[in-house]
Amino acid sequence: MSDVLQQRWCLVGVAIVLIVGAFYLWGTVRCGEFGFPLDDGWIHQTYARNLAQTGQFAYVPGQISAGSTSPLWTLLLTLGHLLRLPPTMWAYFLGLVCWFLSGWVGIALVRLVYPAARPAGVWIGMACWLEWHMAWAALSGMETMLFVLLMLALIERYAARAHPFLLGLVSGALFLARPEGAVLVVLVGIVLLVDRATRAGPAPSGVWSKSLLVVLADLGAGLALLVIPYLVFNLYASGSILPNTFYAKQTEYRTVLAQPFLLRLWRVARHPLVGGQVLLLPGFVWETVHLIRSRIRGRRDQGGTSSWLKLLPVVWWVVYLLIYALRLPVDYQHGRYVMPTIPFLVLYGGVGTYRLLCPHSSRLVVRVLSRAAPLAVGCLLVAFLLLGGQAYADDVCIINGEMVAVARWLNAHTPPDALLAAHDIGAIGYLGERPLLDLAGLVTPEVIPFMRDEARLTQFVLDSQAAYLVTFPSWYPQMVADPHFDLVYQTDCAVTREKGGDNMAVYKIQR
Repeated sequence: MSDVLQQRWCLVGVAIVLIVGAFYLWGTVRCGEFGFPLDDGWIHQTYARNLAQTGQFAYVPGQISAGSTSPLWTLLLTLGHLLRLPPTMWAYFLGLVCWFLSGWVGIALVRLVYPAARPAGVWIGMACWLEWHMAWAALSGMETMLFVLLMLALIERYAARAHPFLLGLVSGALFLARPEGAVLVVLVGIVLLVDRATRAGPAPSGVWSKSLLVVLADLGAGLALLVIPYLVFNLYASGSILPNTFYAKQTEYRTVLAQPFLLRLWRVARHPLVGGQVLLLPGFVWETVHLIRSRIRGRRDQGGTSSWLKLLPVVWWVVYLLIYALRLPVDYQHGRYVMPTIPFLVLYGGVGTYRLLCPHSSRLVVRVLSRAAPLAVGCLLVAFLLLGGQAYADDVCIINGEMVAVARWLNAHTPPDALLAAHDIGAIGYLGERPLLDLAGLVTPEVIPFMRDEARLTQFVLDSQAAYLVTFPSWYPQMVADPHFDLVYQTDCAVTREKGGDNMAVYKIQR
C-alpha cells in the first residue's frame, strides 16, 4: 500500500469512527444527558477521580482497594481528571482512539501474516470500524477497546519480529488491561518457543539454548516491569494477586455454572455472531481448516510466516470463549465480556472469504456470489450499526434513569456520612460520594463467600451500620420484603419497564 493510499484509508477510518461515534451519542439526547450504557463505566471513573485527587488507588477515599479489573484503563482515565476534562468526554475519546487503532492494527496484521491477501486487509479494517459491538464498547466508558487494541498489537508486533523486551511491555500492558490477557501472553510465548526451535534446526543445542535464554529474559523483563507492581499491590490490598471482582463474579454466577457446558458455551458464543460478521463465519471455518491442514503438513507460506503464528489468533479465539464458558458464562449487555473475540472473527473470516471468492470464475453463479457476498456483509454491518445505536441509547437511558437518578436522590436526601448498602455501586459511588457497603463484593470482599445467600446477606446488612439499602427489588426479593427495610424512593424510568426490568429503589433501614 503506497503512502498516499495509506493516508487516505487512515482518514477514511477516522471519519467512520467519528461519524458513528457522533451518531451513537446523538441517539442519547432523549436521555437528557450523556452517560454510559452500563454502571461499571462509573466504577472506573470513581477509581480514576480518587486516584487523581488523593493519589490512592481506592474506591472510597482512604480505603485502598484491589477492585479494578483494568488498572491501565483507570490510569488513562485519571489523566483526564488531572487535566480537568469532562470525564465522560475523555472516556469517549479514549474509546474512539482505541477503536480506530484496533482497525488500523488489524490491517497491518493482515499485511504481515497474509501478504497474498493484502487487498482484503483494508476491507477487514473497515468491517472492524463498522461493527456495532465495537461502537458500543468504544463509548461504554470501559476498557474493552483498549484490550482489543493491545491483543491485536501483541500479535502484530510478534509477526513483525519486534524485540522481545517490547513484546514483554505490550504483554504487561495487556495484562493490566484485562487479567485474561495473560492467556494470550502464554500462547504467544509458546509460539515464540516453537518458532525458535523450528528455526534453530541443526544448530548446536548449547548455542540455541543461550539464545533462547536471552530472548526469554528480555521478554520476562518487559512483562515483569509492568505486572509485578500490580500483583504486589493486589496482594497488599486484598491478600490475593487477582482483583476482588474475579472472585466475586465466580460466586455471583455460580448457578449459571451449574448449567450443561454446551449450553454455557452457546450463551457466550452467540452474541459475537449478531451482526454482519455472521456472514463471514463460513470463511472463518474454511480458513481455520486450511490452517490446521497446513500445520499438519508443516508448511510455511511464501513470506515465511509459520502456520503456528497464523493459528495463534484462532486458538486464542477458541480459548477465550472456552474460558468464559467455563468460568463466567453470562451474556448480558450484548455479551460485553466476549466482544474482544469479534475482531478475530472478522479478521480470519474476512481472509477466508477473500480466498473463497472467485470473481473471475467461468461459472456465472460463482461470479455473482463472489460479488454479492462483500456487498451483503457491508449492508448487514451498516444495518446492525443502526440497530446498535438504538440499543446503545436505550442502555444509556436505563443507567441514567436508574443508577444516576438514585445517586442524585441520595445526594439530596441523605446525610453525607450515611453508609449505603448497595448493588450496583458505580454511579452511586461516583455521584453519591457516600460510604459504601458493596453487596456485589467489589469493595467489600468479605461478602463474597455468602453473597448468594440472601438470608445471610440480609443479616449482614442489618448487623452493619448501613442506613440505606439501594438495589433493584427483584435482585433481593426476600431482603426488601423484610419489615426492617422501608421503601423511601423508587425511580420511574419507562425504558427500564419497557425492557422488562423493575425500577431501582432506596430503602431506609429500621432497627
